[in-house]
Amino acid sequence: MRGVTAPNRTVVSPMVQYRATDGLVNDYHIVHLGKFALGKFGIVFTENCAVEPRGRVTQGDLGMWDDGQIEGHKRLTRFLQREGSLAATQITHAGRKASSPRQFDKPDEFGPRDGGWQRWQVVGPSALSAGERYSESPLALDVPEMEAIVKKFGEAARRADAAGYDIIEIHGAHGYLLAQFLSPLSNKRNDAYGGDRAGRMKFPLAAAQAVRENWPEHKPMFIRVSAVDGGGGWDVDDTVAYAHELKALGIDVVDTSSGGLTGLSTAAPIKRALGFQVPFAAAVKRGAGIPTMAVGLILDGPQAEKVLQDGDADLIAIGRQALYDPFWPVHAAQELGCDTDFGMWNPEYGWWLDKRKNNLPADRAATGQAIK
Repeated sequence: MRGVTAPNRTVVSPMVQYRATDGLVNDYHIVHLGKFALGKFGIVFTENCAVEPRGRVTQGDLGMWDDGQIEGHKRLTRFLQREGSLAATQITHAGRKASSPRQFDKPDEFGPRDGGWQRWQVVGPSALSAGERYSESPLALDVPEMEAIVKKFGEAARRADAAGYDIIEIHGAHGYLLAQFLSPLSNKRNDAYGGDRAGRMKFPLAAAQAVRENWPEHKPMFIRVSAVDGGGGWDVDDTVAYAHELKALGIDVVDTSSGGLTGLSTAAPIKRALGFQVPFAAAVKRGAGIPTMAVGLILDGPQAEKVLQDGDADLIAIGRQALYDPFWPVHAAQELGCDTDFGMWNPEYGWWLDKRKNNLPADRAATGQAIK
């Protein structure tokens, strides 16, 4: 992709961890993300990094709004790249879904009980709440405020480059600010940034352009989208039209998810099954002629390989399954029969594991699996 090459097509999807203070990378983030590089994921994404403090989903999110945050990100990119992965980051503004509790908080909680977290005023395209458990109705952004946020997206891209990231992604899905502008369910504006689809795309496209202009030409840029908003306001045909515009601006990959416009769920209210969002990636890839990344209940190597061989997507994003198995790529390689001698593993691991397989029963030796 542009001037970078991934060692394979596996990607750790951005997953918020709620462990940051003042948006800063700390030891937890190094260990959490570093283990995926040891597991040989081709691309490792941070969680979403807010472009301004009020754009955080929670108070524990990472940030990319201040130059003082760059050094912590540098620690992270250096480790990921030394282990052979491409280092990637996602930038976002949560809009009306900011100032939120953590997903696992109880209804009467807002962050850790001893953390001193406080709510803040949120903003959006219109003064419409995202639903239960969210802050009071957001303040509708005026045009100068929107222009300032667009500029902050560009500044965040500059910081991400200074931190050494190889890939940047804009989070424009799951009901966050850019998705709020896209959907007529959350965007009730009557100015140039509302109304028909072209008007509703205007602000998200401006943010994407600002990022591309501040991101080096030789580095690829992704955007995560919700192919459908979950409420019937935005559909796959809209996403394909949007992807055409994004491609013209220089976006390289559309990371295709769904839903999340209201409520805490991030996926559309459709039946969840293995690879349930792959058809969205396929539709965008074929409809807009742009590479896509598939995500959503992709659990093993054969399933992922089939997505690629069928031409439905170009990259495979693994989220919760990576939490369950940080060594997913090398296990997938063994399942597919292309790494029987542990050659893909770090030599510090692979040497020991290859030696151990000589002591395993024959039916386990091919993959080096331990006896359960």
